Amino acid sequence: MNLEPPNEQVEAWQQAIEFFQEGVRLKEEGDLAGAMQKYRQSLFFYPTAEAHTFLGWAYASLHLYNEAISECKRAISVDATFGNAYNDIGAYLLEQGQIRDAIPWFQQAILAPRYEQRAYPFYNLGRAYEKLGDWPAALRHYRQALDLRPDYEEATTAWQDLQARCN
Repeated sequence: MNLEPPNEQVEAWQQAIEFFQEGVRLKEEGDLAGAMQKYRQSLFFYPTAEAHTFLGWAYASLHLYNEAISECKRAISVDATFGNAYNDIGAYLLEQGQIRDAIPWFQQAILAPRYEQRAYPFYNLGRAYEKLGDWPAALRHYRQALDLRPDYEEATTAWQDLQARCN
């Protein structure tokens, strides 16, 4: 989560964290509506990039990609260093067939200072370039995802499948 807020807002921030964590728990249990409610409650108390991004993920699960993208843009306005929001926007654009528009978002995710799963945007760049027919670029990005996370099954499968198609 975001760094702690100024002293006068710590209580609201702590309440927001509790609602956010409850939302994550509900999401893991498959209660999407309940999770969305908790993310909104979290945002009411103290806006965080995480809560906006997770609410965006929930919208995307319902195929409400424009709403999902809006939430991720709100996340970026709260914390521009949070890489998940950039990657998610790119993924939602990719789902909508807006391949070229997705690429800069993945590139920004890779450069974001606060992002623990950089393999994801590399994999997603691979997906984008594969869809565009640029197989060398796709293979390169799949390989970069695997260099960061050798156990990444989707990247392994994509790399192997595309490698086979190239031969």
